[in-house]
Amino acid sequence: MGQGWRAMKEADLGHVGALSDAVHGRYTEPVETYAERLRLYPAGCFLFEQEGVISGYLISHPWRRMQPPALGGLLGAIPLDADSYYLHDLALLPIARGTGAGASGAGLALDQARQAGFAETCLVAVGGAESFWASRGFEVVPDAAVAAKLHESYGPGVFYMRHRTHGG
Repeated sequence: MGQGWRAMKEADLGHVGALSDAVHGRYTEPVETYAERLRLYPAGCFLFEQEGVISGYLISHPWRRMQPPALGGLLGAIPLDADSYYLHDLALLPIARGTGAGASGAGLALDQARQAGFAETCLVAVGGAESFWASRGFEVVPDAAVAAKLHESYGPGVFYMRHRTHGG
């Protein structure tokens, strides 16, 4: 069986919710949030499996730069004027860490952004993840308005980051 990323299916959403709860603690989101992302943009939703065991997920989609969605919020639709790609979440259980899943998941999201024609991929880093994302080429965006919005939704210690996607 091996390990690797595969397309997420609706039947996987229970696993995604449980993984989010296990990995994110206070930053977990309702399963409806993940279900909506899958429905709106299935091309950006993946699961990481190891020997048939789901141990991670990746959710990403087109969005508007400098306007990160609120934690747990629903989008309603992918905006027609989307001008960046948004990496909503990359979550891995401890058993998947150290396997290269984080790096390959980040690469998968950046590839999706390139294929969709976006020159930039953005994300919100929580729980100290900004160092991981910096190692993948993301930079903190110093913008007071975005920082205030994130603080309101997520609390302190979160960062809006972006990666300039070449070929977009």
